[in-house]
Amino acid sequence: MAPHKRFFSLWILRYMNHLTMRNYSEKTIDTYRRVLEDFSVYCAGLQGSDDPVVDTDGYEITDFLAQASAKRGISATTMNRYLSTLSSFFTFLVGQHIIETNPVLGVDRPKIKDRELLYLKHADVISLLNRIEDPRDLLLVRTIYATGVRVSELCGILIEHIDFSEETIRIRGKGGKIRTVFIDPETLDSIRSYTGGRTEGPVFTGHHGAPLSPRTVQHIFQKYAPSGITPHKIRHSYASELYRRSRNLRVVQENLGHSSIKTTEVYLHTDIEERRQVYQEHFPLSGR
Repeated sequence: MAPHKRFFSLWILRYMNHLTMRNYSEKTIDTYRRVLEDFSVYCAGLQGSDDPVVDTDGYEITDFLAQASAKRGISATTMNRYLSTLSSFFTFLVGQHIIETNPVLGVDRPKIKDRELLYLKHADVISLLNRIEDPRDLLLVRTIYATGVRVSELCGILIEHIDFSEETIRIRGKGGKIRTVFIDPETLDSIRSYTGGRTEGPVFTGHHGAPLSPRTVQHIFQKYAPSGITPHKIRHSYASELYRRSRNLRVVQENLGHSSIKTTEVYLHTDIEERRQVYQEHFPLSGR
């Protein structure tokens, strides 16, 4: 392909259009754009051009991350997000036959310290629920834990997407992908009571019947939850508890709506008692 057709400016624009067609949110698209534009500026410096071409390698990507870390003090988690964005972009370019291989595949991902994120065990979640007196707020927190949905997905749940007989909810997730999640009878009964016989519209409503905003959900957690416990951490608790009891990583992945099973692995834990039991039963020096 002619060099003038390999410019970052051209392919960032086309990639943004690609994400738009796949129904990515404006916030996600803007985040991707900023990362790609930052990397384009870095490549411009290397190539001595105001509009660099997309040819790059793993070393240049690593150096870009190192410079971003030094200048902005970004965390390992943020660097991994940068890498995911770049990997997605270059995978798109491979699919368009602009480059032959994805250069991110040769880059080691930064290690994240304290990778086991703070979350609540089942008993702790139940204790939290028991402290919430407002029926709406109680149902909201319980629904996140019962289904593992994201905040944006929770706010988008419509009554007509709930199958009360099958005990399932159709969820529109990231990129507009539809998945089915399961929900327990008690939470469903609470939804039926809370919605007062309505047959359509958002389950959780804000002003003038509009869907409740994610910001309101965040405020609700700030009011009731322990410090550091966010809606995402309750989703984390759901994933950890489901995996601990089932040992079925694939089911947890599909329930969470993750496209990659590697994303799901972040949520998995073995608690201290489980590790103690395995050690005592299987390690030869334990004397058991």
